[in-house]
This record gives sequence, structure tokens and C-alpha cells, in this order.
Amino acid sequence: MIVAKLMSKPIVTVSLDDTLRTVKHIFENAKFHHLLVVEKGVLYGVISDRDLLKAISPFIGTVNETPHDTVTLNRKVHQIMTRKPITLTADADIYKAISIFNRFSISCIPIVDDKEHPVGIISWRDILRTLEINHDKKIKKAN
Repeated sequence: MIVAKLMSKPIVTVSLDDTLRTVKHIFENAKFHHLLVVEKGVLYGVISDRDLLKAISPFIGTVNETPHDTVTLNRKVHQIMTRKPITLTADADIYKAISIFNRFSISCIPIVDDKEHPVGIISWRDILRTLEINHDKKIKKAN
């Protein structure tokens, strides 16, 4: 099976100079955990919801929030993103993705074309979900 069959698309992107306030707003209103950082169509990095939580004050949105806490939301994406992420092309075998997840401490792999333009994203959860679906199909066929 190839990565193209499992990858999520369309992708949601932010630019290098977007603020963490923008990233926070996207994550609060979405059901995914990674954003691709793109400038002029080229992939430069990845930012996860965990990266965001580490970079902003834990007091944001609480009664203890101070003006100093809200300043952390003005930081730029390029300050906290993972640069030069490991990527695959859409025609890569799914076992190549599994190998990357097993060797590196990452939770998503951006899928790019030959010009480094992102075309999708795959997470280890996408792979597990597909394995479960395929397993369930096999069980139903056997019964």
C-alpha cells in the first residue's frame, strides 16, 4: 500500500511569520494535531499542538492570565517549528513511513511532491486506523 491512500488532505498550513495566536486558534477549532509551515508553496517545517503548548504560557485563558502571559501568543511560528522535517512522496510504500515512525521521535510525516510542495500529511494514527479497518474487514469476511 502506498502513502497516498492513507494521507490526510487537504492540508492546513501556516506561514513562517504567523503568530502563535493564529496557531492556537486553528488547533482550538480543528481535530488534527499538526500544521505544515509553508512559504511560497514550499515546506519549511511542522508545528504540532504539543509544540504550541510548550511555547505559550499555561495560564492563557485562565483567571491567572496576565499581560505577560498573552505576549507569548505574539511569538512567530518560525521560532518554535520543527525545521527540515522528514518527508515522503505520495508514492512511498507505507512500510517506509512505519520505519520512519519507529526510528525517529515524530508523530507525522509531511507528504511532498518533487518540488517540496506539501500535498498531504500522514500520522502514525492514520496507519493504525487503517490497520484496524483492514482487520475488521477480514473478520467480517471470515464470518
